[in-house]
Amino acid sequence: MNTSHENIFSEEEKDILQEIMNIAFGNATADLANIIDIYVVLNVPDIHVIGVGDLPKYLDETIKLKGESSIVEQKFWGDFNGSGLLVFPDRTGKDLISVLDHNEQETFERPLAILEQEMLVEIGNILIGACVGKVADLLDTFVTYSPPQAITQTGESKTTLIESFDLNQSAIIMKTVFEFEKKNINGFLLIITNSECIGWLRKALNAFMESYE
Repeated sequence: MNTSHENIFSEEEKDILQEIMNIAFGNATADLANIIDIYVVLNVPDIHVIGVGDLPKYLDETIKLKGESSIVEQKFWGDFNGSGLLVFPDRTGKDLISVLDHNEQETFERPLAILEQEMLVEIGNILIGACVGKVADLLDTFVTYSPPQAITQTGESKTTLIESFDLNQSAIIMKTVFEFEKKNINGFLLIITNSECIGWLRKALNAFMESYE
């Protein structure tokens, strides 16, 4: 892995980014719990900075996706711009339906694939929007979003996740584990930014730190 990506942020900047993301994930958890009326836990995220070209290797070594995975993508623009990717491992979409869909009649009347896609898009929209929006709020900026879309991805074709990005870009990766009541549903969130955005982010993080000194 390229050390130029690893050293983009100082240790102090990484610490404050970690704290900001803790707040942002807490905000996302509250929003999701309010909407689906189920207690949701998102563990403290691990934050890494790697080259976009290293993402397939990261998925293989860290996430260990197998078979088909479900992905929700949502792009955002502003000073803080890029793409949010919410990735759920094999068959998680069907697990989400069993946990979140309490209307049995509707489940029988509508195709499972449509229910799964709608559920994933709704959750992705809430989590990505709440996380990115809270980060923007804390760093004194704002963002706009594209509509989220659900993608079915096979384990062998993960490289398609990075086709629209310059391989010289960096990826800020935030991984968290989802728990819905007694079910363990694993997933992780990727925020992919370009070099210009990272320059702004470093300045914004330092301004955030200075405001508390």
